[in-house]
Parts: sequence; structure tokens; C-alpha cells
Amino acid sequence: MAGLNLNDTLRLASIWHSLHAIASQLSPVPGCSGIELLIADAFDLHCFQTLTGTKFLLVVEPGTPEVEDFLKSTVYDLYTDYVLKNPFYEVEMPVRCELFDVNLFQTIGTVHKRWGIFGSQP
Repeated sequence: MAGLNLNDTLRLASIWHSLHAIASQLSPVPGCSGIELLIADAFDLHCFQTLTGTKFLLVVEPGTPEVEDFLKSTVYDLYTDYVLKNPFYEVEMPVRCELFDVNLFQTIGTVHKRWGIFGSQP
């Protein structure tokens, strides 16, 4: 997804949001909040929705460990520290915060090393 322009990114996010909402309404499981994991042959797509409704998507190789913990603790901590505490950020708008981006990419680099993914660009 790194090579997508803003319009393509927003289009994909809109499609995922729609699928997520439909899944939460059609799920036979009471209290289901939507799709949290999509498993495909070549990748796993993990979704974490914050209390403010922001969704974080992480595309990883199948079987990658600790993804839920990474999303729910590390990424969410960065989001609260650098985005929600930013007085210029408006909820439900695209996240455009340089400190968040820098710290997220540093964290992804660290996680790549821990997961044994060397030489990858986040």
C-alpha cells in the first residue's frame, strides 16, 4: 500500500469501512464489532478499531506473531500520544501528524528486526 496515492488509499479505506460495518450487522455473534482478521493465501489483514472509530489496518505475512498485541498496544499508544493529543487533529479526518509517522516507522523497523524481517521498508 506504500505506493498508493491519497485517493486510492481513501478508496480502499472506504471499501474496508463498508465491509467492516456490514460484517458487524450481519454477524451472528452478539456484540461483534466487525472484521478483525482477513486471511488470504499471500497475506493476513488485521484490523483494530479504536474507541474513536479510527481503524488501523496491518497487512502481514501469514502467521506473523504478536500482530494483535502490536496493534492494540504499540500502535494505539502512538496514536493516543501523537494524534489524539495534537490540538490540530480533528476526529474522523485522515491522520496527518509528522511525529506519529516518524515514530510509527521507527517502531515498525524495530518490529521487523524482532520478527526477523530484515531489509524491508515500512
